Amino acid sequence: MKLTIERAALLKSLAHVQSVVERRTTIPILSNVKLDGRSGRLSLNATDMDLDILETVPADIARPGATTAPAHTLFEIVRKLPEGSQVEIEVREEDGQLTLRSGRSKFSLACLPVEDFPVLSEGELPFRFTLTATELKALIDRTRFAISTEETRYYLNGIYLHAAAGEAGPTLRAVATDGHRLARAEVTLPEGAAGIPGVIIPRKTVAEVRKLIDETEGEITVALSETKLKFAFADAELTSKLIDGTFPDYERVIPTDNDKVLDVDCKSFAQAVDRVSAISSEKSRAIKLSLVTGTATLSASSPESGSAVEEIEASYDASPLEIGFNSRYLLDILGQIEGDTARFAMADAASPTVVREVADGSAIYVLMPMRV
Repeated sequence: MKLTIERAALLKSLAHVQSVVERRTTIPILSNVKLDGRSGRLSLNATDMDLDILETVPADIARPGATTAPAHTLFEIVRKLPEGSQVEIEVREEDGQLTLRSGRSKFSLACLPVEDFPVLSEGELPFRFTLTATELKALIDRTRFAISTEETRYYLNGIYLHAAAGEAGPTLRAVATDGHRLARAEVTLPEGAAGIPGVIIPRKTVAEVRKLIDETEGEITVALSETKLKFAFADAELTSKLIDGTFPDYERVIPTDNDKVLDVDCKSFAQAVDRVSAISSEKSRAIKLSLVTGTATLSASSPESGSAVEEIEASYDASPLEIGFNSRYLLDILGQIEGDTARFAMADAASPTVVREVADGSAIYVLMPMRV
C-alpha cells in the first residue's frame, strides 16, 4: 500500500476512530486501526468488540492495499505534524512495516496482519429510518446527562430509544435515568421507525455518535435490530452492540398530578442556583428552595463554609413550600432548557418534581428532592 493524504483530513478521521480504541487491552490487534486504501479513498476502521467505527477520506492511492497500525501512536504522530502538510504512507511488502513521511520527518511503525483484525458482524438490521442531525442531537443532549454511571445497574448505563404515543401523535422517544433524575425527549416518529424494539444505547456509543453529529449536516440513517444498532453518516459508520437488559417502566415515576406550579426565568434562576451552591457542601450539593406567592428564595448552608441566601421573582400562587434539591442535578436540567421560562410542578417536599420548558413540551425532566 502506498498513498498520499492531507494531514487535516487524516487527523480528523484518526481523532474519531482512535477514541473508540481502549487504552488498555489484552488483545494487541484491538489497539490498532485498520487502514485500507483503494479507488481514491482511505478507510479507517477501529473496534473494541462492542463498538465499531468505519470512516473514509479522500486520498491519492498510488498502490492499493491494507494494514493495521497502532491507533493512538499514529494519531499522536499526525497531530504533531505541521498544519497544511502532506502525509505519505507506505507499507513495505517484505517486512510489513508502515513508513510515514511528511516533510523531513520519517516514522516507522510495526504493523499487525489485516487478517487478525476482527469483523463486528452486522447481521440483519431489519428496522431503518433517518433523522436529521438536529433531531438526533436534541435527543442525545437532552437526555445523556442523566445516564447512570453505576455499573451494577448496567441497564441504566445508556439511553433507552423507542417508539411511543406522544401527546401530538407517534414519537421517537429517548429516556435516561440514574435513579435521582430522569430525562425524556422526543421527536416526531420518522418513517420506518414504527414497531422498532425498545433498545438501550450504551454510554460510550452515545458519546462517539455525539462527536460525529457536530461535523455532520443533513440526515443520519439509523438501522437496528434487537441486539445491534448502526448510525450511518456521510463518510462514517458506527455499529454498536446494545445493552442486553430491560429498561424500567419510567412512566410510573413521572407524576401527573403535581399541583404546585412555579414559573421562573430559566437563565436568572440557573445563575442564582450556581451562586448559592458555592456554599453547599461538596458531598451533598444541597440547596433549599422556599416558595411563597410571587417569590422564590434559594438558600444553602454548610458547617465549613457558612450560608447563602438569594431571592428571585417567580410566578407562584400555591401554598408555601420548602423543598431541597441537589444543585448539580438542577443545573444539568436547567442547562437543557433553551427557552426563557422553566416550569416546576411539585406536590410536596418528598415527591418527585417535574421540570419542563414552557414553550417546548418535547422534553420533560423529573428530579427527586433532597432532605435539607
